[in-house]
Amino acid sequence: MEIRSFLALKLPPEIKKTLSHISREMRKTSMDVRWVKVNNIHITMVFLGNVPVGHVEPMGEAVEKVCQQYGPFAISLKGVGVFSSRRNPRVLWTGMEGDLDRMTCFRDALQKRLKPFGIKREKRPFRPHLTIGRFRKGPRPGTPLDELLSKYQELTSPVCALKGLTFFRSDLKPGGALYSELKTWPLVGEI
Repeated sequence: MEIRSFLALKLPPEIKKTLSHISREMRKTSMDVRWVKVNNIHITMVFLGNVPVGHVEPMGEAVEKVCQQYGPFAISLKGVGVFSSRRNPRVLWTGMEGDLDRMTCFRDALQKRLKPFGIKREKRPFRPHLTIGRFRKGPRPGTPLDELLSKYQELTSPVCALKGLTFFRSDLKPGGALYSELKTWPLVGEI
């Protein structure tokens, strides 16, 4: 048996509060977006894919060793943007600032430790972001996308500490993904 899973940093209440506020405001627009529930928003560090149940515990031991080396990450929200482009947007996200270089090193260390389990190394550069919504169809000219991006380009939040890494199970349901926390490791190191 396999489980679909990923490793992620959960968001502190202060950041969730800011995301809840902007999410409520954005939902008032006429854009055709599938909005992410704020409680499902997290910072994905490594997408594991389908993992054999027998690998979960040894993978957890490898992940724990990395978490024992790294301390908490200080981050705050910074602006809003889209992937892939304004003309053909697929994802609406908020950016972040703070310990992003350290987070990149953390992600790389996790990937290195997980390689023996067949987890493929992500080749794209690590760009930590929080997905707010996914466009069903690209906005037509004259839609409020430009206004929304302009309104939230200066978005900020309090600086908060991300103190642990969580192993999530992801079950795909008709109403969207259902995430279950399998294990959390505190970030207790000096790096």
